[in-house]
Amino acid sequence: MKELIEIQKELKAPKNQYNSFGKYSYRNAEDILEAVKPLLHTHGCILTISDEIIEVGERVYIESTATIVNSKNEEVSVRAQAREAEVQKGMNVAQITGSSSSYARKYALNGLFLIDDTKDPDTQQPEKDSELKTLSVKQSKAIIKAIADKNKTPMQVRNALKGYKDNTAKSVVEKYLNEI
Repeated sequence: MKELIEIQKELKAPKNQYNSFGKYSYRNAEDILEAVKPLLHTHGCILTISDEIIEVGERVYIESTATIVNSKNEEVSVRAQAREAEVQKGMNVAQITGSSSSYARKYALNGLFLIDDTKDPDTQQPEKDSELKTLSVKQSKAIIKAIADKNKTPMQVRNALKGYKDNTAKSVVEKYLNEI
């Protein structure tokens, strides 16, 4: 589909959101949709996104499908999945499902429009050692508690730890992360 190729080439979806805990910028599904709408109009295409709930064992996944259709009724679809958290502090069941849906939709859109996330925190150059802070024992205990209470995911914690020097407290948290 030629229109999709052009949209992929023209689309700019900057990371305008900021995660202050992990200290990184990101984009969400809404940012991608906002950037792609004018291009869909220009190229005469329609985009739809649908969700399906899938149970695997006792876990619930949201599978999102992003589909683009041109004026000749040619279509391309991409699917992505996100697993619902069993518990997320401060969220009710509907909010947990909505959060998983947003995440799956974002990655379906990333796949459809070839949005490159190579500048994610995991691929950034490490900071200079002189810029890194030392993690205290008190901070490490708070981090472990946040993970245990499911306030923070292990990935969020790993991203946050990148700003700290290797020390005993950081090693304890890393060991804990590897065990869960």
